[in-house]
Amino acid sequence: METTKKNTINGGEFLIRETEAKDIFIPAEFSEEQRMMAQACQDFIDTEILTKVEEIDSMKDPELVPGILKKAGELGLLGISVPEAYQGLGMSFNTSMLIADIMGAAGSFSTTYGAHTGIGTLPILFYGTEEQKEKYLPKLATGEWAACYCLTEPDAGSDANSGKTKATLTEDDKHYLLNGQKMWISNGGFADLFIVFAKIEDDKNLTAFIVEKDFGGITMNEEEKKMGIKGSSTRQVFFNDCKVPVENMLSERQNGFKIAVNILNIGRVKLGAGVLGGCRLVLKNALTYSSERKQFGVSINTFGAIKSKLAEMATKTYVSESLSYRLGQDIEDRIDALIAEDMDVNKAKLKGVEQFAMECAISKIHGSEVLDYVVDQGVQIYGGMGYSADAPMERAYRDARISRIYEGTNEINRMLMVGMLLKRAMKGEINLFDPAKAVSEELTSVPSFETIDTSELFAAEKEVLKKLKKVFLMIGGKAALSLQAKIEEEQEIMMNLADIMIEIYAVESALLRTKKRVGLKGEEACKQQIAMVQVYLTEAVNKIQSSGKEAIAAFTSGDEQKVMLMGLKRFTKMDPYNTKELRRQIADDMIAKGKYAYFE
Repeated sequence: METTKKNTINGGEFLIRETEAKDIFIPAEFSEEQRMMAQACQDFIDTEILTKVEEIDSMKDPELVPGILKKAGELGLLGISVPEAYQGLGMSFNTSMLIADIMGAAGSFSTTYGAHTGIGTLPILFYGTEEQKEKYLPKLATGEWAACYCLTEPDAGSDANSGKTKATLTEDDKHYLLNGQKMWISNGGFADLFIVFAKIEDDKNLTAFIVEKDFGGITMNEEEKKMGIKGSSTRQVFFNDCKVPVENMLSERQNGFKIAVNILNIGRVKLGAGVLGGCRLVLKNALTYSSERKQFGVSINTFGAIKSKLAEMATKTYVSESLSYRLGQDIEDRIDALIAEDMDVNKAKLKGVEQFAMECAISKIHGSEVLDYVVDQGVQIYGGMGYSADAPMERAYRDARISRIYEGTNEINRMLMVGMLLKRAMKGEINLFDPAKAVSEELTSVPSFETIDTSELFAAEKEVLKKLKKVFLMIGGKAALSLQAKIEEEQEIMMNLADIMIEIYAVESALLRTKKRVGLKGEEACKQQIAMVQVYLTEAVNKIQSSGKEAIAAFTSGDEQKVMLMGLKRFTKMDPYNTKELRRQIADDMIAKGKYAYFE
C-alpha cells in the first residue's frame, strides 16, 4: 500500500502538537489484499461461529472450540503476525488490527483467538531464541498447537510482579521445577503450550518460561463458571514440580515482567480494535429488530428515542474505529522507521508499540466502554426480548463486560497512561511543561476574539479541539506542580486527567479521519460522518468540562480555583449543534441502508 510521507509523532504528543489529516491512516485506505483477508475472516465467522453459538457456549463438546481454532489456523488466521519463515503470513501491524476487529463479532471465540494469537504466541515471537521460534511458532501459526498465557495468580492480579509461583533449578542444572497456581487462564483447558511466569529463588522480578503440556506436573480445576464468554475455556492451572528444560527459559532471567508489560501493551491496542466487530454486529441486529418490531401500529425505528440510540451506537463505534486505525498505523510507521535504522525487527516491533503505550491504553479503554454502551442500548432497543436468552442481545451483553477488565482494568489503564505521560515529561522525552506554562499565563491575559474562517471544513471544530488540549495542559500542569510525586496517590484526579486525554484523542481521530475521507470522497458522501464528529464533539466537551471541574475542585481553592474554573469555562466554550437533528439524520441513513455503512 502506498502512503504519503507523514510527519511522525511520538506517543502523547497529540496533546501538544497539531496533526494533519493527511498524516493519519483511515480504513478507506486498506488495500485489496487486506480487504480480502478481512472478508475471509468474516466468512469464517459466518460459517464456523455464528451458526454454532449455542454449541460453543454450552461447552458440551470439548473438541468443538479447539477444532474451530485449528480451522482458523488452516486459513492462516492464526499466523497474521507470524513471519513466513515460521509458516505465518507475516502481515503488517494494522492488518492484524483489522483481523482482530472482524473477529470481534465472534463472541466467546474472539477471546480464544486473542489469547492464542496474542499473549500465547507473541512472547515467543518477540523474545524467543531462534531455536525456540523454529520449534514452536509453526505449530502455533498453523493451529497444530493451542497456546495460553499464565500470569495472573489469586494474590497477583493488577500487581502481576507479586506472583508467588516459583522456579527451582535442579541439582544437575538441566531443568527448572515450577510450583504454583495460576488463575483465569484463557484456553487453559485445551492448550498444548503455556507461557508461564515465575520467580527464581528470591528474585525481585518474574522470569518467563515456555512450558509444554507434556512436560507433566500440570493439573487444573474444572472450567470456571463465568458471567459471559462462556464458550471460552477458563481454568485454574496448578504446577506441581513441572519439569521445564533450562533452554525453555524465555529471554533472560528476571525479564518476565518486562515481557508481560510489553505484550499487554499489544494486547490493549488489539482489544481496542477487537471490540469493533461486536459493536457493528449488535448495531446490525438492533437496526433489524427496530425495523421489524411494531408498536402503536408503526416500526419502533420511527420513534425519536430509538433513532437517538441507534445514532449514538453508530457514532461511538465510528469514533473508536477512527482512533484504533490511526494508532495502528502510527505504531506500524514507527516500527518501519526503526527497522530502517537497522534495529532488529522484533525489537523494533516492541519499541514501536512501547512508544505509543499511552494511546494503547486509550484504545483499550475507549473501545471496551463503547462496546458496553452499544450492547446496553441494544438490550434496551429489544425491550423485554433483549433480556431473553432466545434473542442475541442477552449473550452480547454478558460477553462484553469482560472487556473492561482483562488486559488491565480500565481504572489501572487510566492511571498508567497519566503516570507514564508525566514521567516522560519529567525525563524531557515530551515537552509538556512549556505548553502548560504558556496556558497558565494565558489564563491571566485578555482573551482573543479572532474571527475563525469557517469556509474550511471543521475550522470551528479544530479551534474547539485546540482549547480542549489547553484544558488538559492547564489542569495536568497545575496538578503535577502542586502535587508532585504525590499525584500518583490521587487516583481520582489521575482518572479525571485520563478521561480528558481519552476524549481529546478520540475527537481528534474522528475529525481527522472524516476530513481525510472528505478529501477522497467529497463532502456530500461524508454527510453522516461529519454529523457524527459534531455529535461526539458536543458530548466530549461536556465530559471534559465535568472531569475538569471535578479535578480542579480536588486540589485547588480560593482565587486559584476561581481562575482555573474561569479558564475551564473559556476553553470549553463552543456554539451548540442541533444534536437531535444530527442523530435523526444519522439514524435515518442507517435505517434506509439497513446497516452501519461507515466502516470504509
